[in-house]
Amino acid sequence: MAKLPKFTHPNLIIGSENYDDAGVYKISEDLAIIQTVDFFTPIVDDPYIFGQIAATNALSDIYAMGGTPITAMNIACFPAGSDANTFEQILLGGAKKLQEAGVLLIGGHTVEDTEPKYGLAVTGVVHPQKITANKGGKAGDLLFYTKKLGTGILSTALKGGLVTEADLTEMIQNMTSLNDKAAQAMVQAGCLAATDITGFGFLGHLFELVSASGVGCEIWAEQIPVLPQVKDFAVMGIVPGGAYRNRQYLAGCVKFAENVPQDMQDILFDPQTSGGLLMAIAANKADDLQKQLAAAFVPYAIVGKLTNEDIGLIKVKLSSL
Repeated sequence: MAKLPKFTHPNLIIGSENYDDAGVYKISEDLAIIQTVDFFTPIVDDPYIFGQIAATNALSDIYAMGGTPITAMNIACFPAGSDANTFEQILLGGAKKLQEAGVLLIGGHTVEDTEPKYGLAVTGVVHPQKITANKGGKAGDLLFYTKKLGTGILSTALKGGLVTEADLTEMIQNMTSLNDKAAQAMVQAGCLAATDITGFGFLGHLFELVSASGVGCEIWAEQIPVLPQVKDFAVMGIVPGGAYRNRQYLAGCVKFAENVPQDMQDILFDPQTSGGLLMAIAANKADDLQKQLAAAFVPYAIVGKLTNEDIGLIKVKLSSL
């Protein structure tokens, strides 16, 4: 990646330099477009639900930037001779989720591949002064997180037939819930930094925000919302390989207190699919954000704060005390 040319332009507000969730290009003084693309292999057996999850995940990048998605294009890979009904159900699941979000599906592209994959390229809009980027965090900001962690661990357990029907239903609900209302709340409250939690895990995406903002961070592990059974599976060692890769990547960038258990550490590194929004907001605006989220019936937890100590380091302890 280091050999790729650097693209710059006076109207390019956000490119790839800070690993933001999407790129942002200024059109006028009060309008910028946001562009993102995301697709992956099936995470559940039901093709319709897989389509919904993939679409929700792709739209989340726009919401994480404080924007509103407006159009989308399908990106799909399917094996030659595969069941046409399966293909149709995946696309239908994605289309229904786009309709829920008020986004127009305007086309797409499909290629043959040995393994099915599906996702979308999404375009959104945002005011240039209301972007919530990785670099917007300030020391003293409180960290809010929506949704629950553990989809990677549960998906691994699901492959072994260990997940109950009730817990699978909650996992699917977690992954198919749009981040639109959370995004609206954070913009209205004046949030300047946010990211969504996906494949690099909670700590991986937090590190991108911390690094871009030039701050340190303190996380309160007991406050982190977690899906049912996830802690039990983590204790059993049912953890996806991506979690270990995330841990290795962040070696030296995360410091755990001695009393933070191994299972909680694994959960914080667990790669997520269609996770929630992690938002950094000034302490004097936190009450407003809480009111906005509560009014929109968006579940959330206050999970830490940004600091001016140990720049670039994430310190994880059990509680804020």
